[in-house]
Amino acid sequence: MSEEIIVAGGGAAGMMAAVAAAECGCSVLLLERNEKLGKKLYITGKGRCNVTNACDTQDIFKHIPRNAKFLYSAVYTFDNFRVMDFFARNGIPLKTERGGRVFPVSDHSSDIIRGLSDALKKLGVRVRLGTRIASVKKEGGMFCAADDAGREYTAGKLILASGGLSYPSTGSTGDGYAFARNFGHTIADPRPSLAAMYAKEDYVKKLQGLSLKNVRASIYNGKKLLYEDFGEMLFTHFGVSGPLMLTASSVANDILQTKHLPLTVDLKPALNREQLERRILRDFEENQNRMFRNALNRLLPSRLIPVVIALSGISPEKQVNGITKEERARFMKALKEFPITLTGVRGFEEAVITRGGVSVKEVNPATMESRLERGLYFAGELLDVDALTGGFNLQIAWSTGYLAGMSAASGFGQEQ
Repeated sequence: MSEEIIVAGGGAAGMMAAVAAAECGCSVLLLERNEKLGKKLYITGKGRCNVTNACDTQDIFKHIPRNAKFLYSAVYTFDNFRVMDFFARNGIPLKTERGGRVFPVSDHSSDIIRGLSDALKKLGVRVRLGTRIASVKKEGGMFCAADDAGREYTAGKLILASGGLSYPSTGSTGDGYAFARNFGHTIADPRPSLAAMYAKEDYVKKLQGLSLKNVRASIYNGKKLLYEDFGEMLFTHFGVSGPLMLTASSVANDILQTKHLPLTVDLKPALNREQLERRILRDFEENQNRMFRNALNRLLPSRLIPVVIALSGISPEKQVNGITKEERARFMKALKEFPITLTGVRGFEEAVITRGGVSVKEVNPATMESRLERGLYFAGELLDVDALTGGFNLQIAWSTGYLAGMSAASGFGQEQ
């Protein structure tokens, strides 16, 4: 059928693109390489799926460090409140948690996928699973997608929403980059983003599994403060992870390609130095006849105590009542400026998203249509847009997918 739209990719952006196009009355064929839809969605948010963020819509752009202006039309066409309304209307109640993060009430990402799948069925979208697209081309004004079994699918419009390179086990293997290049598009170098980071210090790796809540992290590039935020981090066998560090990786990624960066962690950010000193003196007074290593259980997690003591340079066997003012200052420094040297970012296997992709200069931001090939549209992670943690990356997927689907559908009947 000449008015049929093909959507390549059954992830968040692809499913939403298919929904939007079908709502406009077009017949839509959705091709997905996996045996089920939304495979990457299923594992997002540790299986809970952080659908979007309930912040004011204009604040979304503050969480998009690169190419935010490109997304104005997409986000305001299908904003975070329309996303929440969409899932509510499709039988998936949502809840808002700390930091405006929105999740399904059930805490099951499978419910988000079910809501989208039900919408696709109601709208009559044809879905072909287990269909890996091997090539795409345009002949005689029609797009032709061939799968690896030799079957061909033709349509007047093609929406590429095949994802980036993060979590390749979910089917994000970068095929869409090759398809985009075939139509003359430039690909900004794809890199892992929102990923855990490597650390140099052995004591960091020895703390594997220890999670710290309510700490403040600061990363410097020379004298310039590159990143600072408050939240939760996790020590791993290779370095650091957790929400705070994933967000930091998005900011530090470029520089870590060529140099190491110092990270300092304030283990007691709620206390300034004077308050912290009073707290330490109070603890010391209560434990004045004990050894230093046995006087810190109320101040630090037990696994962290020997590391902080070593950084302070104070003998762990020294009696508390013998600790000098200078030693106490070194101890406070270790608490307020716990040092870690970042050496790199983990790979695509663990990265939440891909940074880079189809150059936004070659895509019309008002429609998501290619500026190089009429009838070709892009959506989601395939584009060179990415955001910080908190539901903002899925919002980009929903917004660009919806705008691409709506635009592709509205183009029928107009002069090509």
